[in-house]
Amino acid sequence: MNKGRISAILVLIFSIAVISCTGHRSGGTKKGGGTKKFTSTSGWKPNDQKGWFFTGKKAKIKAWPNMVFIEGGSFTMGLVKDDVMHDWNNSPRRMQVKSFFMGETEVTNYEYREYLTWLKVVFPPTEEQYKYIYDGALPDTEVFNNKLSPNNFNNETYLFAPEFSYYPVVGISWLQASNYCDWLTDRANEKALMNKGVLSKDYYVNEEYNYGTKYFDLESYKLNDSNVKDAIDTTRLAKQLNIRNTNQRVQKANQATRSGEVAPFRLPTEVEWEYAALALPGDREYNAYQGKPVVQNELRGKKGRERGFYMANFKVGRGDYSGIGSFGNDGADITTDVRRYQSNQFGVYGMDGNVAEWTADVYRPIIDDEANDFNYFRGNTFKENIDNGAGGFEKFEDEIEYDTLNNGKLAYKSLPGKYKKETITDNTNFRDGDRMSWLNPRFEDDNFTGMTTDSLGNIIDDGGAGLVKKTDSDTREMYNSPTRKFYVDEKGRVILEKDDEARTTEISDEVRVVKGGSWKDPIYWLDPGQRRFMHQAEATGWVGFRVAQDYQGGDSGKTKRSKTGVNKRK
Repeated sequence: MNKGRISAILVLIFSIAVISCTGHRSGGTKKGGGTKKFTSTSGWKPNDQKGWFFTGKKAKIKAWPNMVFIEGGSFTMGLVKDDVMHDWNNSPRRMQVKSFFMGETEVTNYEYREYLTWLKVVFPPTEEQYKYIYDGALPDTEVFNNKLSPNNFNNETYLFAPEFSYYPVVGISWLQASNYCDWLTDRANEKALMNKGVLSKDYYVNEEYNYGTKYFDLESYKLNDSNVKDAIDTTRLAKQLNIRNTNQRVQKANQATRSGEVAPFRLPTEVEWEYAALALPGDREYNAYQGKPVVQNELRGKKGRERGFYMANFKVGRGDYSGIGSFGNDGADITTDVRRYQSNQFGVYGMDGNVAEWTADVYRPIIDDEANDFNYFRGNTFKENIDNGAGGFEKFEDEIEYDTLNNGKLAYKSLPGKYKKETITDNTNFRDGDRMSWLNPRFEDDNFTGMTTDSLGNIIDDGGAGLVKKTDSDTREMYNSPTRKFYVDEKGRVILEKDDEARTTEISDEVRVVKGGSWKDPIYWLDPGQRRFMHQAEATGWVGFRVAQDYQGGDSGKTKRSKTGVNKRK
């Protein structure tokens, strides 16, 4: 054996010895893969029968009924072809989306009727203090009407007729859709807690709880509010969870009132909606997408009776909404059943056509991906409960606050029994170009010194100098949008007054992003990259909505990697 080879072997042996000694001194290196068994640094194990801290068992997270898991990822948001409308509001940009749950379909007439029925039972319109709650939640009945068509079909027929039960609800403003999401959060958590034996199943049979401010509210439940704590069935809970002693019963009950069983429902953000509509992971190879689909080619059926027919509901051409009689291109002149056509690769129905949909975002022509390229959303407003000075928080009782919709109806801002909120931080205009986007809203120039402004940029403190109040147009020239003023006509109806002032834009902080095409739109608008806007108090017959939820967990290890197609969940 030559000297060079002997030297190499000696070096290798020495290296192994050093690594072994290092591993011995530090306790060695354990194989990764996540925490399987855990003992706290305090020495106690989770949920020790003799202990005092109960974390609950780690459960597999499942989607709530009619919700679909959307695994997040990176994608190109916006248009990747010519902007023929010259809107210049959807330039391509790279964006990361966190995993979330998306409604399998748009909210249907059936589901919205369920919401309306609950409002009518719990807050009877016959009671003076509640008379606007139910009425203000109703869809606009006139959205199908046209000045040059007979008004023999209205949205009230569409909403309540059994034939349309599983069609998407329309005539709903963004404000009403948001209220529905809040209601759904409470009802889903209520049902989940009843199923687990935490809440009594005769909750609504008990006269003490079935009207007015006595109803299940998730926030009150979390705060152990007297409004709902009496409904917790601690005896049944103890039996169901096999709790052996009083101490554990108290701890388990306290744990139950600290968290919701179902993640809150909300409107999807624009970036979530577009990502779910594209379903790009369904057409990839390893870590590369094979390209965005061409809408026209993807929408035609390829097999069986559907071959050659459009598999989405949109306006084919002028005067052609469905094709000829008994041989329709898409078979629907207005809306259609939310599951009429096949789902996309994520298992989500109706992202192409039928109705366009509200998203949560405040609309701006530019998406500021330089400021944020992860889970983008414009409209963050942080609020907190108002201290009542007696160890609790203020609530709405009979003094209900309302928003005025464009049709003159009053939509409640919060139901009686809910906690009052105050805005702590409003990031709607962050990096947006107006005065409130500045890092320091206090400003100085030749005419104004030492001033403090409110959320609209109006001076609220002139430092005793007697300065003239700055106007809205002075401070927000970027968004010189029409004002919304209402008057009451001779019949007592609330009418939106037309703004005749010269305006430079329709964009304001109350304008929301609308995504997708509808039964009334040409195929151009079916591209998920397209975006439009509408005032949050407005409603039409071609815009509906679906709900979304945050995914309560990390993404790592939730899917099995595969060469192509949508990843399979474990």
